[in-house]
Amino acid sequence: MKPALVTGATGFLGWHVARCLLESGHRVRVLARPGSAVRELDAEVVRGDLRDPASVRSAVSGCGVVFHVAADYRLWAPDPRELYRTNVDGTRNVMAAARACAVERVVYTSTVGVIGIPASGIGDEDTPVRLRDMVGHYKRSKFLAEVVVRQEALAGLPVVIVNPTAPIGDHDFKPTPTGRIVLDFLRGAMPAYVDTGLNFVDVRDVAKGHLLALERGRDGERYILGSENLTLEEFFRKLAAVSGLAAPRRRIPYWAAFVAALASTGWARLSGRPPRAPLEGVLMARKKMFASSEKARRELGYRPRPIEGALRRAVEWFREHGYC
Repeated sequence: MKPALVTGATGFLGWHVARCLLESGHRVRVLARPGSAVRELDAEVVRGDLRDPASVRSAVSGCGVVFHVAADYRLWAPDPRELYRTNVDGTRNVMAAARACAVERVVYTSTVGVIGIPASGIGDEDTPVRLRDMVGHYKRSKFLAEVVVRQEALAGLPVVIVNPTAPIGDHDFKPTPTGRIVLDFLRGAMPAYVDTGLNFVDVRDVAKGHLLALERGRDGERYILGSENLTLEEFFRKLAAVSGLAAPRRRIPYWAAFVAALASTGWARLSGRPPRAPLEGVLMARKKMFASSEKARRELGYRPRPIEGALRRAVEWFREHGYC
């Protein structure tokens, strides 16, 4: 059996995809940057960089399938061009290597952030959306990366797109912006909330969804991998129940969060340190990012669980590993 290549296995979602593959009996190869730790995975490690076409080609060579999970998932960066180099140029390099090496199939990890939100408030794979609708460099770079993937699909590359929502769970190493919400709550650094909402999902279900996309997805199609649409207030209530801590009770108006984010991001530009409240995150919060996974349920057999188990694992993992 040829190995399956996973990019991004040193990060949260990529680690879970690699582990899910290993548990399913696949041989796994991971592409990791020099010096990046590949933790708790019995996988072949190839050192390289998404932005280097030669190292990407070396990692893809000899693989049967490719899971391109890696992304620069930051809502603020000192140089925003870094997000485009990784998310757009890096994706282009992976697709070119997959085509040149004639892999059997590629599963590309996009994001629900590039899905449109209609007037009804719940988006799906067919909701119209444009580049100018994207808030911030992370969303714009992922939108443009998905354009690259769609073009490759039209040219005949066997590639399926998955659009995860906001994954929750253990092994969120950095952590991701979603994991940061959980961690800030555990540290007592979340005294209030804004009136917004997200679709949250167990990261293990998202990883399984990747394998389902490999086995059952249609080339060129996209599949939202999510679970529960929750307001931030509802999310904190669930987090309070599993953590034993009190949920924040004060809701602040959007304008106050916006002013705080302006100040925080402005200071970040001067200091070079990540902002406590990135402006991009607050701008995204103007709309509730609710989405439907019905297509994935129908075509892939995707069956996500309630998120309480994922929240419990996230809380335990952060506490056991000294994050809070």
